[in-house]
Amino acid sequence: MDCSHIKFCTDKEKIDLNQLLILYRKNAFWTQNRNLEDVSIAIAHSNPVISVWDNKRLIGSARATSDGIYRATIWDVVIDSEYQGLGLGRKLVETLISHPLLNRVERIYLTTTHQQKFYQRIGFVENETTTMVLYNTYPNPEDLMQQSHNWEEISLNR
Repeated sequence: MDCSHIKFCTDKEKIDLNQLLILYRKNAFWTQNRNLEDVSIAIAHSNPVISVWDNKRLIGSARATSDGIYRATIWDVVIDSEYQGLGLGRKLVETLISHPLLNRVERIYLTTTHQQKFYQRIGFVENETTTMVLYNTYPNPEDLMQQSHNWEEISLNR
């Protein structure tokens, strides 16, 4: 397949979130239960976000969160299955990590279930340290409304 017309875009405002949901549902098992509102929030709080386009069709996406100097995490690297094996996934990750918001970051993390060899070819190594996770149970919105936190000043003596 000739990929000379494929474009990589760093402007997250140009992403059609409906197309992104379709891309996720077709190609990424871990994104199956995501909805438009949550994806919109995730994209808004990520920077950089790279999208890959075949004319007006979204065929790939990846995003990162970072403090800009010490740590970053890459999220949701996806290339449409029809375009896999063409080097677009590698180019997507390389474009993301070379972005000015990430290119000085000391350590870039990601989590993958099945693609270790792909990321190792780009330069990632398996991290032998313990990974820990806290599963947030999303408090009931009514409970949140009853709390009277001043989020600018929280003391130990509520």
